[in-house]
Amino acid sequence: MPARRSGHGRRPSARLVLAAETARLRQRSGRSLGDLADRTEYGSTYLGQLESGERLGTPAVFAALDEVYGTGGHLGELWELARGAVFRERFRRFMELERRASARHEYAAATVPGLFQTEEYAREQLRTARLGNEQELEEQAAARMGRQTLLAGGNAPHFRAVLDEAVLRRRLSDAAAWRRQLERLLEVSEMPRITLQVLPFASGLQHLLGSSLTLLWMPDGGAVAYTEGCWSGELVEEPEDVDRLRLSCDVLRDAALPAGESAAFIEQVMEGMEGDAPWIP
Repeated sequence: MPARRSGHGRRPSARLVLAAETARLRQRSGRSLGDLADRTEYGSTYLGQLESGERLGTPAVFAALDEVYGTGGHLGELWELARGAVFRERFRRFMELERRASARHEYAAATVPGLFQTEEYAREQLRTARLGNEQELEEQAAARMGRQTLLAGGNAPHFRAVLDEAVLRRRLSDAAAWRRQLERLLEVSEMPRITLQVLPFASGLQHLLGSSLTLLWMPDGGAVAYTEGCWSGELVEEPEDVDRLRLSCDVLRDAALPAGESAAFIEQVMEGMEGDAPWIP
């Protein structure tokens, strides 16, 4: 049976489908929101907001609901489909393409790439953007963590990432959390399809400094680019423009430290934390 369409013949969004299914399962079970709150340890108001679509939720809450209803991960799968709704419209097309890419090159100018972030790093970065209340922040962080499944499995793209030294010098407020982020970078650098390089300050000025760049190569041989600043992002699909950005990325990669030296650089940054005075906000 085809999916039921909303007004004007449009299909309902995945987020609305998730909300409706969450409400349907509770009603079928005969439980009140209060009963469900007791079973899951989530507040009844919050659970009601999931059913209305006001909140997207997190994998944890839908795992708890799947357990209560005995639905074997059904709601969790719907959440995976709906999580794209929390990203800005300009990023959605890019997300669709990155899932199909066979190779990926990325330059990070100031912050750790989202695919390499720990949850602690993601939360602190999102908190500085003042996105809203704590629950909204948790949902954004969960959606960002969900993208990291791209790095796993046999279909993971070949990934070459160049991190500007600034990425490694701008620490989290908590030293232990920052150390865990650096350890995470070392972990991903050892993944078989990932090459991680550091672009040191000593390399001098470069064309792309100040903006981040991601290049995606598709199975059909085509390529697209995504450039991102603090408040804006642009998907670049014109072949001539993509070629120019690719050449700029090649220059950065050639100026960066080799993979082995880059890992040693990150280890030196970690060692340099020893004996540092604590950061005081």
